[in-house]
Amino acid sequence: MLVASVLSLKGGVGKTTVTLGLVSAAIHAGVSTLLVDLDPQMNATTTVEIDESGPSIADVLDNPRRSIVNGALQKSSWSDLLRVLPGSEAAESHNNPDPNAKQLARLSTAIAKVDPAPDLVLIDCPPSLGQLTRSALVASDRAVLVTEPSLYAVTGVQRALEAVQKERLTHRHLQPLGVVVNRVRPRNTEHEYRLGELRDLFGPLVLNPNLPDRAAIQQAQGAAVPIHHWPTAGAREIAAMFDQLLDRLMRSAKHKTRA
Repeated sequence: MLVASVLSLKGGVGKTTVTLGLVSAAIHAGVSTLLVDLDPQMNATTTVEIDESGPSIADVLDNPRRSIVNGALQKSSWSDLLRVLPGSEAAESHNNPDPNAKQLARLSTAIAKVDPAPDLVLIDCPPSLGQLTRSALVASDRAVLVTEPSLYAVTGVQRALEAVQKERLTHRHLQPLGVVVNRVRPRNTEHEYRLGELRDLFGPLVLNPNLPDRAAIQQAQGAAVPIHHWPTAGAREIAAMFDQLLDRLMRSAKHKTRA
């Protein structure tokens, strides 16, 4: 089982879009997947069409017993390969700014009790560095950092990488997969400048390809379907890019196994 957190410390950069794109690529590739929606905004839960009235990640974090964890799991209409620990506004009560080790371990404890275990766990984190995001990093093998080519987003991804490196001091299994640059517009001078800045700052951690700004993403999310099922050329282009990103993520699991 490979566990990956998708995070940014700036809202509005498309973190949930990247999470859902990876979910779509995973089920398209036949990979059994668990989506954990840690963001109290619950956008991922809404998009994969989950019943929001049942048990949620907040209940799981209250008490990560096996029966509670598996009772909260839901199937999505997206695929039989996808199960979801739904988000909840109540999860904000677990977003303590200074959590202790026991609080940080609750999510990893819960994931370990999912039955049957999935091949891939994708965690959609909130855009803040409290207990929720830190518990995701503690539970994760890989961190996928998301940004867009703008001044404040670049600053946010710097802070996110610093948070990952700090968590690695006590959780050595965690590694940054890299930085996904989202919503790139070709031939935009500001975007080209910020892309250069990102490459100077993060070097090979900047992942290819950059994700272009395409209406197909919003259209597929609005229709609550995987990007791989949206019937436009723009969707096929983006889906192929998420396939590449998933391949990079899954290949990193092989290195993890050999290590």
